[in-house]
Amino acid sequence: MPAQYRHFSLFLFFYFAHAGTFITYAALFFAARGMSVPQIGVLLALVQVMRILGPNLWGWVADHSGQRVMVLRLTGCAALLSFGGMFVADSFPEFIIAMVMLNLFTSAQTPLGEALMLTEMRGDLSHYGRVRLWGSIGFIVAVSAAGYLLEWFGVDALPTIAGLLLMMVVCASLALPNTAPGATAHARAPLLQVMRAPGVWSFFVSVALMCAAHMALYAFYSLYLERAGYSKAVIGMMWALGVMAEVVFFYFQARVFARFSARSVMLVAFGVAVLRFTIIGAGADFLWVLIAAQMMHAVTFGAHHSALVQTMQTWFSGPLQARGQALYTSIGYGIGGTLGGLFMSACWDKISPEAMFYAAAGLALAGMGAAALSFGSQAGATRGKIA
Repeated sequence: MPAQYRHFSLFLFFYFAHAGTFITYAALFFAARGMSVPQIGVLLALVQVMRILGPNLWGWVADHSGQRVMVLRLTGCAALLSFGGMFVADSFPEFIIAMVMLNLFTSAQTPLGEALMLTEMRGDLSHYGRVRLWGSIGFIVAVSAAGYLLEWFGVDALPTIAGLLLMMVVCASLALPNTAPGATAHARAPLLQVMRAPGVWSFFVSVALMCAAHMALYAFYSLYLERAGYSKAVIGMMWALGVMAEVVFFYFQARVFARFSARSVMLVAFGVAVLRFTIIGAGADFLWVLIAAQMMHAVTFGAHHSALVQTMQTWFSGPLQARGQALYTSIGYGIGGTLGGLFMSACWDKISPEAMFYAAAGLALAGMGAAALSFGSQAGATRGKIA
């Protein structure tokens, strides 16, 4: 990995270490503070809801000011100050305020960080995977270590652990360069004009559907496994296995895209997602089936994320880089994640946990259709220009 990208690796390591640790154990922390299950559901849903507002707000500020790294550092410092609310909040309304303030700023960290990194790479994404994998490694290391620390010191230690990791995120941001965005034909176009380009909206619909489908995992997979009789040790192993699978893909990402187009990789990722969610729903009693399904995370997240980053460079580059990444976060994880979480919850409650995963497979299939429509629209537009 070239030396200029190592600062981004460190930033991603600590960001996902903080985010993973806090989100993984937040439900236990809120329960220990006396919150009910419905209240905990609302508090965790705010993470997705704020992804609709925060990234677009700070992406706009960053692109218009041209000071992306400064906006990244300021939002990091504001997030650190807001995190102090976790130490003093003692009631449901107080925790709502703390979560809104915290996620208003932390939701900007990933899109701004990736926008800086993509600008630094100047369109050459051959090293993207080997930089991005450090975020996944940070997630694994921190979540595993935090589990032991919380066993020793109790769940009330979570704000201290997550707060120290957030402090390291801010420190890591100080080393990031403020690379000036390059000028391209797409970059000069206003954002609304880019959003009207053929295939853009169907592309974002496909992203939202994939994120919505994955909410069956992110929100309910641990509960699903516990209900099936698996121990907490096995549940933890399954999560680690999925993240390790995505690390492997990110490491070999450049070789994959040297042989296959982003379109092919993305459509395969949707197809594997349909298979993955179907066999999770049907094979809960068979550990080997669940292990195979977790290995598919390399494709349904790692390959899909890499392909969409490649695809977005078609429309969002230069001065639009931060807002492009913000739209991905907001539409995918914000809107898609929020609605997907509500839909999955309803499927679990009204039908069955197994039906929830079948519904996730259906969303992935619909996402494949939207992605195919997006690529088809781009090809049609290209042919029209050539003609």
